[in-house]
Amino acid sequence: MSSSPSNIPRWTPTASPSRSPPPPLLSQEENSFAYHDQVEDETFESTFPFMNSTSHQHQQSANKDTVVNSLRVNGHQSEEKKSSFVIEMEPIFEGSVVLTWEDLCVRVPSSGSKGNDKAIIEGLNGYAQPGEVLAIMGPSGCGKSTLLDALAGRLSSNTRQSGQIHVNGRQQRLSFGTSAYVTQDDTLTTTLTVKEAVYYSALLQLPDSMTTSEKKERAETTIKEMGLHEARNTRIGGWNIKGLSGGQKRRVSICIEILTRPKLLFLDEPTSGLDSAASYHVMNRIVKLSRQYRMTVIASIHQPSSEVFDLFHNLCLLSSGRTIYFGPASAANEVINQFKTHLIYPQVLLLIRLFLYVAFFTEQFFALNGFPCPTMRNPSDHYLRTINKDFDQDIEQGSGGKATTTEEAITTLVESYRSSPIFQQVKQRVSSLCKREGSILEKGSQASFLTQSVVLTRRSFVNMYRDLGYYWLRLGVYIALCLCVGTIFFNVGSSFGSIQARGAMLMFVAAFLTFMAIGGFPSFVEDMKIFGRERLNGHYGVAAFVVGNTLSSIPYLLMISLIPGALAYYLVGLHKGYDHFLFFVLLLFVCMMLVESLMMIVASIVPDFLMGIITGAGIQGVMMLNGGFFRLPNDLPNPFWKYPMYYIAFHRYANEGFYKNEFQGLQFPSNQTGGSTTISGDEILKSIWQMPMGYSKWVDLAVLFGMVILYRLMFFSIIKLSEKMKSVVRQRNVPKSSTS
Repeated sequence: MSSSPSNIPRWTPTASPSRSPPPPLLSQEENSFAYHDQVEDETFESTFPFMNSTSHQHQQSANKDTVVNSLRVNGHQSEEKKSSFVIEMEPIFEGSVVLTWEDLCVRVPSSGSKGNDKAIIEGLNGYAQPGEVLAIMGPSGCGKSTLLDALAGRLSSNTRQSGQIHVNGRQQRLSFGTSAYVTQDDTLTTTLTVKEAVYYSALLQLPDSMTTSEKKERAETTIKEMGLHEARNTRIGGWNIKGLSGGQKRRVSICIEILTRPKLLFLDEPTSGLDSAASYHVMNRIVKLSRQYRMTVIASIHQPSSEVFDLFHNLCLLSSGRTIYFGPASAANEVINQFKTHLIYPQVLLLIRLFLYVAFFTEQFFALNGFPCPTMRNPSDHYLRTINKDFDQDIEQGSGGKATTTEEAITTLVESYRSSPIFQQVKQRVSSLCKREGSILEKGSQASFLTQSVVLTRRSFVNMYRDLGYYWLRLGVYIALCLCVGTIFFNVGSSFGSIQARGAMLMFVAAFLTFMAIGGFPSFVEDMKIFGRERLNGHYGVAAFVVGNTLSSIPYLLMISLIPGALAYYLVGLHKGYDHFLFFVLLLFVCMMLVESLMMIVASIVPDFLMGIITGAGIQGVMMLNGGFFRLPNDLPNPFWKYPMYYIAFHRYANEGFYKNEFQGLQFPSNQTGGSTTISGDEILKSIWQMPMGYSKWVDLAVLFGMVILYRLMFFSIIKLSEKMKSVVRQRNVPKSSTS
């Protein structure tokens, strides 16, 4: 009795979408039965010369071991016969991307001897075609990510790249809309739902020529394609919010990058940290999308399960930066299943015979070199265990029991691959693809600067509203601090002693309330990570990010300035009058915005939130010392502390603004005998606080506002400069020669 489908686990792999050939690859003549009657026998004989078509009819039920043994027996056939079999697949350049690389090398300066470079990857050749998934495998540190970054144009500035990389047979730039890169870490806005995250990204990336409804439909379609429809209203979640699983987050990251339907997709460890079921779901969706949109997919992957491994079309196996194997990945189980199910169809029979060659090639390559895959072991596990020299141990080679080290095994496999017919076929394939010049990639259109600024403002505002650590926690701390200040300095009065009390209270507001603005630094660092990912993929520019972050923070900064400021102002009994109170709140608001601008600069230089907080606190501490309270301006030592630190510190202008707003217009009793019984606020500012009186408090406010703009421009400039220095701009020139 056949089992019910309900008894099969949901993640159990079905027939892989990666194995059925794309329709354009077979002509009308090739689809006919007569054509296959003529071709299938000679194709099979050229592939398996140890069998003829007649004997093969009696061996269709042979198991895998029979084929493997036959391959081993004929493993030393003449190189001429081996190399005669080449699968010629005509590349389809129209609307798709064929990527090739030849003699690709990446070197970094060696820390040892001066002038010598260390090779990270060396002499790599390969190709990636539309509708297929190329897996880059190997142990940790073998050069997987370096190869991926080299192909995507993301290498750092300290590397030296040589070799040739061609896109559709041309040396051309990768630009927005033509390629996308999904990083290993799922850097997402944790407070947004799946629907919101994908929709906001669609508004940012898709051009203004598309209507809002069309963008929304594109976002919903992409969510369904990645199997996230049921979770579309679930928040992504983070350390403080429970949300999506790891596999779902990975699919959200992929959703965001495929909204523009790129023709070239790079995936860095897409299954890292996922269980076998989640890994299969993610990769299965990617394979389906690659077939649906004729997308060229290149993925670095560490150790896939057998089900995931079976999805790949081609495999690039690396060790110590060298190629161990490049060619078709194994699909033995699926081929056998298709063999049993579709035996009566000549077209499928021909494909099965072709697949029998590629299905066991990787396994036979290792077996013929003395490293056969044991029975019931995952092939990918066996390959990685053989070539991983991090834990070097003797490997039993072949059935004779001869032991060899991992380094010797790697050397054997590398030399065997480079002397094998498949290596020559790969080079010939790369050469032929390079000669076929296809379409020139054009940069895709995206949303305008105004649209991007509005969308980023909306998204950032929602994130700040939902993230308790951004402003709400600070609001609670500010209220508690201002209640403490209000009760300690409650109804300070107008005596001579109140002069010092008012000055101390205002200094605390100018220094410590603004100092607490660094509490939102960790949340801003997360925003910077998201910005870095989206910026590298060309979603929007630096200016749009600065504008969006600035506008979205204004309401919250006004709130945490107004409510705590009102508590402190009226409990202490400062200068009466709404105009004085409003200036107090406005000055406090500008000071908080200034500190946030300062921390943006720190975040652009020190991305680690802990080191950033320490750095920001140190900078503010130095400015606080030069603000004119702890040490009066005339007493500051020259030349460094008075010039220029006293004029750079924003606390100077904050103290001047607060003090002028408070003391000007007030009269206090004098403590001097024989003179005037009162002392004016202007006299207090000049004699006690040593403040310049040549300009008004509004000038101090304007200076602080100008510093806000200056700091934001500095942040913008640092980001742009770092992009140029590190060579991480998305568009890049492909190396034009194979010489370094």
